[in-house]
Amino acid sequence: MSMQFSVSDIFKTDVESLYHAWLDSRVHSDMTGGKAEVSNVEKASFTAWDGYISGSNVSLVPHKRIVQHWRTTEFSDDEPDSLIEVEFSSEETGTRVTIHHSQLPPHGMQYKQGWVDAYFTPMHAYFK
Repeated sequence: MSMQFSVSDIFKTDVESLYHAWLDSRVHSDMTGGKAEVSNVEKASFTAWDGYISGSNVSLVPHKRIVQHWRTTEFSDDEPDSLIEVEFSSEETGTRVTIHHSQLPPHGMQYKQGWVDAYFTPMHAYFK
């Protein structure tokens, strides 16, 4: 059975800056603290967190949504990639980022806290 969840938080920056940060290797690395090789081109592959995360861009809607195939080194070879949809929306106090993570394997619910620890927490420090 496929697992899924959503996480969301607001960051003190504009939509354009956050969208750009997600798809720029240097800024993504600085924002999270883990080395990232990412791309702003659809179908391009990416890695993040020093190779722990890998995948490819499925769909990019500038300043609105990023859809990616996503997996970690904890996925077994016979487990297909999961899917993340990262949505960006303006709020009075900054930009809301909502991550919908679906098509997860049985061990996938651990990534709900992982998004908070490995992304949202360092992003708050970066966009202060």
